[in-house]
Amino acid sequence: MKTELSDLDAIVAVAQAGGFREAARKRATNPSRLSDAVRRVESRLGVRLFHRTTRSVVPTEAGLRLLERLAPAMAEVESALDVVNTFRDTPSGRLCLNVPVSASRVVLPRIVPGFLAAYPDIRLEIVADSDLVDIIAAGCDAGIRYDEHLAPDMIAVPIGPRRQRVAAAASPAYLERHGVPAHPRDLLNHKCLRPKFSNGQLPIWEFQKNGETITLDPPATLVVNASGATDLLIDTAVAGGGIVGLFEDWLRPHFAPGPLVPVLEDWWAEFPGPYLYYSSRRLVPAPLQAFIDFVRATSG
Repeated sequence: MKTELSDLDAIVAVAQAGGFREAARKRATNPSRLSDAVRRVESRLGVRLFHRTTRSVVPTEAGLRLLERLAPAMAEVESALDVVNTFRDTPSGRLCLNVPVSASRVVLPRIVPGFLAAYPDIRLEIVADSDLVDIIAAGCDAGIRYDEHLAPDMIAVPIGPRRQRVAAAASPAYLERHGVPAHPRDLLNHKCLRPKFSNGQLPIWEFQKNGETITLDPPATLVVNASGATDLLIDTAVAGGGIVGLFEDWLRPHFAPGPLVPVLEDWWAEFPGPYLYYSSRRLVPAPLQAFIDFVRATSG
């Protein structure tokens, strides 16, 4: 019995998505069709490839061994087919980017509308996730990260503002009740609102002025997951719940005449902007190449 290429593609899709429903959403199909494809391959091979429960779909040992060879092979097939895309007047297909939540708020809004208008046949899919992931294993074409998180075998293209700052802000009512910090160390006596990564780590607050750098781990009265609840930090700060620290471009729309005022602005630390990165070992798909070209053409 011949194994269809589409059935093998279903194996990879389900494994990368962690389930039939999410895989079906990404492939614009239905879960039952993917489930049937997996069953056909399992019947053909005579082994179970996935442990299925009501909550998860996880590869078996046999499934993992198959995916080690199958996932790269299917990626090469997609790359080979994508070569034809270069002969079209305009590229088409899916482009998936894994980006930090901050980039989805302060970088991509300046790029995405123009890109979609220029390339109407490309379907852009954004996965906003502040945790570090393997973009290839996650089924993404490229990602956005800062230089300290870039792997050496990745190609990096500057994207967005080249200099950024982390800002601190609070509501006038909070500062009236608790006082205005005059020095970063004063934050140790304030209510601070902080994001954290999924591993439980809270980013250290860093301040710089006249060559002096101060790092702090202030007490937090509210901690939220950086990947999904950061807006709650701003809402709480607006309501007078404490001092919030986030990207300046994220907070600035809330400044005067808005509900927040800057805190310790002359101490805000500056750092290099993010990069669009992708694997140097894979053929660049036409939709990704179009995005790279668009970013380069519109930067600066």
